[in-house]
Amino acid sequence: MKKGFLIGSLLIPAVLFAQKKPTVKELDKWKTQASSVIQERYYQYKDIAFKIWDYAELGYKEVKSSALLQETLKDNGFSVEAGVAGIPTAFVASYGSGSPVLGILAEFDALPGLSQQAVAEKNPIAGQANGHGCGHHLFGTASVAAAIAVKEQLQAQGWKGTIKVYGTPAEEGGSGKVYMVRAGLFDGVDAVLHWHPADENTTWADGALANKSAKFRFYGTAAHAAAAPDKGRSALDAVEAMNHMVNMMREHIPSDAKIHYVITQGGKAPNVVPDFAEVYYYVRHPNREIVMQLFERIQKAAEGAAIGTETRTDFEIIGGTYDLLLNNQLADIMQVNLVKVGGVIYTSSEKEFANKIQGGLGFKADPIETAGTVNPIRINTGKTTGSTDVGDVSYAVPTVGLRAATWVPGTPAHSWQAVACGGTEIGIKGMMVAAKTMAMTLLDLLHQPEQLSKAKAEFHAARGPGFRYIPLLGDRSPALNYRN
Repeated sequence: MKKGFLIGSLLIPAVLFAQKKPTVKELDKWKTQASSVIQERYYQYKDIAFKIWDYAELGYKEVKSSALLQETLKDNGFSVEAGVAGIPTAFVASYGSGSPVLGILAEFDALPGLSQQAVAEKNPIAGQANGHGCGHHLFGTASVAAAIAVKEQLQAQGWKGTIKVYGTPAEEGGSGKVYMVRAGLFDGVDAVLHWHPADENTTWADGALANKSAKFRFYGTAAHAAAAPDKGRSALDAVEAMNHMVNMMREHIPSDAKIHYVITQGGKAPNVVPDFAEVYYYVRHPNREIVMQLFERIQKAAEGAAIGTETRTDFEIIGGTYDLLLNNQLADIMQVNLVKVGGVIYTSSEKEFANKIQGGLGFKADPIETAGTVNPIRINTGKTTGSTDVGDVSYAVPTVGLRAATWVPGTPAHSWQAVACGGTEIGIKGMMVAAKTMAMTLLDLLHQPEQLSKAKAEFHAARGPGFRYIPLLGDRSPALNYRN
């Protein structure tokens, strides 16, 4: 008979309880030590984050960014497996042995078209097109910092347990984590931590939208637009017809669904009937089943547009992500640690920078001082608007994350203001909040197996009986050139 502990109907292996439980005083001491070590290396981690900010590499092209984080982990005693899940810039770094096995996510991709200097007015960097408008240069660095701090305590104290850092490329539309989940890289992991840059400090318990994306391509017949228009069949007409049908469809879809598109190719010259055109679509909803239904309707719009314009169409799935499966047990643990760490306090010069940023937003933002506070957990407010491939991870293993104030309050993600903040001490201070909070939470999970067991029981109940993971992007290989 297997030995373990029953929580509800779930049998938790006894091996998770092998580590001696510390006193509250001992655990607090270790948390303080981890936080102090991270703070002592402030300038080291700042240098790493700013290098990745300078690299500003797009999804699946983060060669230098990934290599820098891998090198940092190797230098600090982690073994690194690179190029996992068929993705050259993805990696898994590991340290330790035995249970529990705790993961931490590290992102590092930038966004196209968001080049910006670290100044409080819009001013792109000459010769650079991309920018870290979602702060992933801070994300990856903080995760590495937290993992190293906990690894050093594992090593010094001789504790059982394994820490894994997942280098996860192309979160911005490339669904990098989905391929890593599909490849089984999270099998056997007991819990995963993540975080995200933001304009506030709080534990992330508000969900995410499921998302499916694809590029629809149309193939027509080129001809002289003036001398022989009757001989041509416009691929651009097909794109426009498709978009018109989808826009009419918006009246007849759930009110909480979102559909976005951009025309990525529409021809080269007005006097040539375009024989090729392409449009890039996203569809989102809190329920992934509805996402799949809406996507099928968009497919029909593409087929109808092709028939009506006498062109041919196909499509390529680019990405697909699950909604975020929340774990209240883990969220409560992380929130306690975030409150201990506290928020971001600005210097007088940083306040001046922040006032300029807020002055150009065009709307009234929260007071600057709110960056120094920790907000209560927002659980299921129904205000979720974004999507993340962390969603797929959350259906593979109990997962929890936080938001840290790396941006001036009121700053929207994916903006030049977010890029600017991420290149200043404001961004680095928020990054340190995240790193310390995650390190403390890892220590809780290493030494409080009963909490980890409850989190796993909640996870299994939330997924439901008979859950089977089917990625929304299907069995396609990683879309390594989706930014081309």
